[in-house]
Amino acid sequence: MNVSQEAAAEATFAREGSLPRVPLPTLEASCERFLAWCAPLLTAEERAATEAEVTAFLRPGGPGRTLHAALEEYDATEGVHSWLDTFWPYRYLGRRDRIALNANFFFLFQDTGQGQLDRAAGLVAGALHYKRQLDEGLIAQVEQRGVPQSMVQNAYLFSTTRIPGVPLDTVRAPYSDQEPGPSTARHIVVFFRGTMFRLDVVGPDGVPHSLDEIEAGLRAVTKADVHTADEDRAGHLTTMARAEWAAARASLVDGHPGNARTLDDIETALFCVCLEDFSPEDTQTACDELLHGDRGNRWFDKAVSFVVYEDGRAGINVEHCELDGTTILSFTDALLGTPPEEHSIRSGARSQGEPVPRPLAFELDAPLRAQVRSAAEAFAAYGNDTATRTVSFGDFGSTAAKALGVSPDAFVQAAYQLAHQRAKGHLGATYESIATRQYRHGRTEAMRVVTPETPVFVAAMDDPTADRDTRRAAFRAAASAHVTRAKECQAGGAPEQHLWELELIQRRRGGELGIDEQPALYRSPGWLTMRDDYLSTSSAPSENIQYFGFGSTSSKCIGIAYVLLPDRFNLYLSTPRAVAGQMHAFAEHLREAVAELRGLLAD
Repeated sequence: MNVSQEAAAEATFAREGSLPRVPLPTLEASCERFLAWCAPLLTAEERAATEAEVTAFLRPGGPGRTLHAALEEYDATEGVHSWLDTFWPYRYLGRRDRIALNANFFFLFQDTGQGQLDRAAGLVAGALHYKRQLDEGLIAQVEQRGVPQSMVQNAYLFSTTRIPGVPLDTVRAPYSDQEPGPSTARHIVVFFRGTMFRLDVVGPDGVPHSLDEIEAGLRAVTKADVHTADEDRAGHLTTMARAEWAAARASLVDGHPGNARTLDDIETALFCVCLEDFSPEDTQTACDELLHGDRGNRWFDKAVSFVVYEDGRAGINVEHCELDGTTILSFTDALLGTPPEEHSIRSGARSQGEPVPRPLAFELDAPLRAQVRSAAEAFAAYGNDTATRTVSFGDFGSTAAKALGVSPDAFVQAAYQLAHQRAKGHLGATYESIATRQYRHGRTEAMRVVTPETPVFVAAMDDPTADRDTRRAAFRAAASAHVTRAKECQAGGAPEQHLWELELIQRRRGGELGIDEQPALYRSPGWLTMRDDYLSTSSAPSENIQYFGFGSTSSKCIGIAYVLLPDRFNLYLSTPRAVAGQMHAFAEHLREAVAELRGLLAD
């Protein structure tokens, strides 16, 4: 397919260099905002202690000045896209716990009524069409309210795999120095009952197989007379803590030369398709299985894994290190917004003979088999120790919120705070992810939701002496403060990632910079309290998905993944099972809070 010069000029990544750089806040601005952000969660004594540490951090010649100067120098270095270029790998690839359930996220797609293989083949065809457009620069740059957004994450949708390492993981991906340009892989990896198969879905000339042939290849997978014993299902190893998995992976490669070839097939595959041999009993179970279903039928390090149940319901599990929800939303909207037949035709697919699946297997010795077994058992127990819940409002959405004269996100975030206060008896640090893709290589910013107006609002709502006007005014003030802070974050004016990167610079380069110890700011009540999540929230608005979800981020945190659309509002909640009662109380109070706030604002 020839690409016209005009289309090539609009190539997907072509405008990245013209996007503005992520602004680097001044040290004073971040410290001032940090104090303001943590203050509502602190006692007077804790505030004073935190202020003292900020003063020490900011003093002339103090550690803050030295670290910030190093960051300014880095930001001005040729080839650096953003002062966050090093932050993101350390934030995501530096985490040492398991990424399955703890970091990967999922979308449950809308049902189509298709059968399993029909549905799976359609997803493959749609993804192949998207890849072909991406390779040829034909994916239009996303715009939000007319503002162009960064498209670099699209480079990590295909043939991208996280590789475990010590002390950091790495990423194997196309568009890199090691593998320049788009992925040349022609295969996907299909999982069925714990057995992996390589399935070539693109012909030698780069043309996708026809929809019928892809479906026939998937059917052949389900009919193959191959059984992988539980202890040979190496996908379980991807559920381990990262350093342990890195050691196990080294043993895999060292133990048998064929294992390196199998790993190469998995890591270079365009994506994974996980065919399940069961149908979830309900929507919540479908979500849970997308988040932490295993049975050796996943490779959690793969950037993109489509999961299709026996009854045709489907979703996606995403490895988070290079991909955020906004990019996956654009990708899945492109997949799900067009019929599979049309994707197939537009991609230039043609009949080339049915692709023949080839089983992939690892040679495992006794110690590795023992590791597979223990990894499977440990992850199953971890999943069982996670409590989840879906909450759905069929009569409320962003249209209703706007009709009440309030920002939809401000409305639901205020409702979360009121529900949390009533469920637990206090407020707590609340994280909200704010997209900042309008900047070069932009990703997200960390917003802290509890403003000084928040405690005033929740107190007024539960004060029997407060009248309706008082409560309404308190709500309006809290909602307005929320919108103001969200805009600050979008404009690059949030303190947390800036101060966090300064801490990381001290860890990486403290010796050379003459700062041998972690600055006391990072042990202050304000820093520890502001970042100790009680609620971790993120939104994914799309008509094509039912639910979005992720695991909670601490021992007492409720993860809140929400889909807020004009006519509906769906949430997936997760928390450690030990505190499940608080999550269920929160869900009940949230229902009441939404109704109560609608009533309050309606007149």
